[in-house]
Amino acid sequence: QELRPKSLDIKQEELGDMVEKEMASTSAAIEDAVRRIEEMMSQARNESSGVKLEVNERILNSCTDLMKAIRLLVTTSTNLQKEIVESGRGAATTQEFYAKNSRWTEGLISASKAVGWGATQLVESADRVVLHTGKYEELIVCSHEIAASTAQLVAASKVKAEKSSRNLARLQECSRNVNEMAANVVASTKSGQEQIEEKDTMDFSGMSLIKLKKEEMETQVKVLELEKRLEAERVRLGELRKQHYGLAGGCEDTPEDGEPRPAPAPRRGILKKPPIAQKP
Repeated sequence: QELRPKSLDIKQEELGDMVEKEMASTSAAIEDAVRRIEEMMSQARNESSGVKLEVNERILNSCTDLMKAIRLLVTTSTNLQKEIVESGRGAATTQEFYAKNSRWTEGLISASKAVGWGATQLVESADRVVLHTGKYEELIVCSHEIAASTAQLVAASKVKAEKSSRNLARLQECSRNVNEMAANVVASTKSGQEQIEEKDTMDFSGMSLIKLKKEEMETQVKVLELEKRLEAERVRLGELRKQHYGLAGGCEDTPEDGEPRPAPAPRRGILKKPPIAQKP
């Protein structure tokens, strides 16, 4: 609900102020995320040691690099946005430009919010991992979400930018850097998880035959339960994605006058298999 553009509830002349406010809010969220990661790093060094300290430092360092890349991305996106407004508004005011291009403005606001939200979620997940109250998988999912939000921001900015714009080229380079840093977070998280699990490997050498058999049966039960839960969650994820794509498609297919556009008629023959080449 918070990520939905609020432009429908406000006057169009306020869109320009809202864009600047959201970009500033995103920048502030990222600065706060960098500060919190530094605090977590200091806390980890005081409260952990050995393998856990090594894992925590590696994960937090990769998160710091990702936040720096996002910060540069937002700054470059802001510069490109100003360039777009200046080159496209002509004799109109900035507010009139945003009002005239309200759909583009709404997409820019939504993308900026998504980036800031992703950064905040990543820091919270990292905090829980360092405190051993969270899951490593949360960090991986947050990294993927940040990469997707970055792509959304670049796409929104690219719509009205000149192809020869230097700021656009910088923004695309920043986007690639964010994706690379997000991949580093995923890699450091997975390797850290493996290290911790190897360290905490259970020792069965002192168990009797009966105890081992009991543990084996209990583990088999857990495996079956987890497989059932996994299948149910996959079905749930599929339904969520259907609903998400349906809503997103509905928003994109609705023109400015509010009337839904008819779906384009499918072209005949587009799904036919190509003829199989004969052997010479």
